[in-house]
Amino acid sequence: MILDKIVAATEIRIAKEKQEQSFEAVKAEALALPAVQDFPFEKALREQDFNFICEVKKASPSKGIIAEHFPYLDIAKEYERSGAVAISVLTEPDFFKGSPQYLQEIAAAVNIPVLRKDFIIDEYQIYQAKIWGAKAILLICAILDVPTLTKYRELADSLGLSCLVEAHDKEEVQKAIQCGARIIGVNNRNLKDFTVDVQNSVRLRQLVEGDVIFVSESGLETPEDIQVLRDNNIGVALMGETFMRSEDKVAMLKYLYGPMTVAIQADANHAVHGGATKAAHSEAPSVNGNTPSVASLVKQPYVPQIKICGNSDISTVATLAEEQPDYIGLIFAPSKRQVTVEEAKEFVEAFKIAQQDYLAHGSKRLADTGDIDFDIIEPKFVGVFVNESLENIVHAVSAVGLDAVQLHGDETEEFILMLKALLVETKLTAQVWKAVAIQSRLDANKWLHSSADNLVFDAYSKDARGGTGETFDWQALKGYPRSFTLAGGLSEKNVARAIRTVRPAMIDLNSGVETDGRKDITKIETVMSLVRKVTQ
Repeated sequence: MILDKIVAATEIRIAKEKQEQSFEAVKAEALALPAVQDFPFEKALREQDFNFICEVKKASPSKGIIAEHFPYLDIAKEYERSGAVAISVLTEPDFFKGSPQYLQEIAAAVNIPVLRKDFIIDEYQIYQAKIWGAKAILLICAILDVPTLTKYRELADSLGLSCLVEAHDKEEVQKAIQCGARIIGVNNRNLKDFTVDVQNSVRLRQLVEGDVIFVSESGLETPEDIQVLRDNNIGVALMGETFMRSEDKVAMLKYLYGPMTVAIQADANHAVHGGATKAAHSEAPSVNGNTPSVASLVKQPYVPQIKICGNSDISTVATLAEEQPDYIGLIFAPSKRQVTVEEAKEFVEAFKIAQQDYLAHGSKRLADTGDIDFDIIEPKFVGVFVNESLENIVHAVSAVGLDAVQLHGDETEEFILMLKALLVETKLTAQVWKAVAIQSRLDANKWLHSSADNLVFDAYSKDARGGTGETFDWQALKGYPRSFTLAGGLSEKNVARAIRTVRPAMIDLNSGVETDGRKDITKIETVMSLVRKVTQ
């Protein structure tokens, strides 16, 4: 049988590797590395409402060479951009044409956890995985008994590595449970003869407790396959060949993931002028802090709004006019991105000129091509202030023509109410947004009933008020019962995961579209295109 051949070849390979670097040396090198037991692989598999582990695989015994051209780093980066929560990398060289080099380089290049996928039959390989940068390993019940599975799982735990314990039938699932597996993967492909039965995962799911992460592997190809998994309480798919054969992995993941929707009130118009949403946020958007009944909610396509913040370079206005973010942010607070009122006025005027040029171009394009999908929106301007006086804020709103004010300091609810009253008094229509630094859900809950027109949730930093490039744990915002904007370290690497995880009404991009502290035209174009590709 093919599995026996692979195991025999692995035994020969490990013996040779031990001659090149001793067991003791590999163990010592692995133990010298930090072993924080926060298990990011497991956290990742619980991140979205459905999660994909995408595989970097050149070949397999059943299919032969899958990818003649094999730019493995580019493939891994595209998986990350697509919204995969983890990446599986083959390191078995003889039958799958894998390599440790692939794992090492991919683990260093992406910010999502990487699984070493190999036929592990020796502790030596677990120490190797730690050294190479893996966050998880594969343990196969078909080739290991329960005492060995348990020993290897405990060793991996001590190194801070998660274990995906793979089973194929009822007996093997019981072995996985007995060894204390926190992640059980059911392979729909029989490793003894390589036949595939996608229903295998469904049949075996009922044997596993709900708190154990359950992964379906192999033979998954269509959205219908994924829906079957969803319908049977299976929240993770590990897929290789389908993605490897796809030329556009972003489009393929979107296709498999299915349309993103949000629940909104059937009798409410959630298009907010200068505010936070086109079709309200998340599972249960609120009105004045009150969560609507389930009966009043309807599903609607989810399309987040986009804000590009920290603008000051007039050379970017043509790109902004063409890409049409919903909001353009100008920072008036002390920072490397600070603008004065006069500089802001100059930027806004330059943008309006660029926009007129683009509108003229767009009209010609519509006339020449009949492109009925060509759409024009007018971005609005947001001023960012930190602990500024009421008078200075109102002056900036009036002088620049700001559509919204974002308070990014220690402003209180009382300050917000005073500012809103002053804006009304001076006949200015700008909304008032409040930025909140998030360390836990408690930070968000404090502002649940705020009179602010929009809450902007950003990463906490003791040294800066945003724009740090740091993210926070998005899980803290899951199910938050009012619409919000998500900020903090968003870029092409993680924006797809972010919007799929918490469905923010708006995403706020700043440092993630910069190079060396300056807005990068290519990055702006890339992220805008990616968000639209994933959600529209």
